[in-house]
Amino acid sequence: MPAGLDDVKIEFDTVKMTVHTKIGVDQMERAAMKGGETSKAGYHHGDLREALLVAAEEELAEKGVEGFTLRGCAKRAGVSHAAPAHHFKDADGLLTALAAVGFTRFTTAMTARQSAAPVNSRERLVALGLGYIDFAISEPALFRLMFASGRPDFNDPELQQVAMNSLGQLIQGVSAVRGSAAQGDKAAMLDVAAAWSMVHGIADLALSGRMKFMDEPGLAGDPDATYRNLIERILPRME
Repeated sequence: MPAGLDDVKIEFDTVKMTVHTKIGVDQMERAAMKGGETSKAGYHHGDLREALLVAAEEELAEKGVEGFTLRGCAKRAGVSHAAPAHHFKDADGLLTALAAVGFTRFTTAMTARQSAAPVNSRERLVALGLGYIDFAISEPALFRLMFASGRPDFNDPELQQVAMNSLGQLIQGVSAVRGSAAQGDKAAMLDVAAAWSMVHGIADLALSGRMKFMDEPGLAGDPDATYRNLIERILPRME
């Protein structure tokens, strides 16, 4: 074989290897897309939902419900603007899922307070209220989303379930103080509504900075003791 042809053959073989390698990579990429889509940030399809929820919480905290967009969440998660459609049909769908996350944390906050409380019905109900306030102050954006926004869909089964779980804690707490089941009892359910209204009002006022009038009589120095005092004022009516 002439000397020059050796070089041509080597170059041709190199091109063939490059082409086959490229074909192999393309085939693997297509297979990966079928088995579980990978985003620009490296999320597999199964991890994308969680990544979007993390991004959604950041978006909500920074921009509020009014400025919340699906495109903004996708950008934060490092995925294409079309990627969220795999799990959420629109921004409200993502907010619904985020509200469910919020209610789960909300229930956890109340349970944590109850676990540390003395084992008696009054103290446990007070602890439930303190946990409610803890959550509002520590998770203001989620609290507003859960209780002051019309965007989450409360007909969504997951959201409905976790929201009812948190309400169930309150109903059980009131039932324990009264010594009888609250459900089906008109007076008892009014107590449930009164307890919820009072604690939610305290949480909302504290979150909005509208309880500064408490500074003057010296009640703001120990907020926990003050919140406890306020909650306890409704308990005698339940017995």
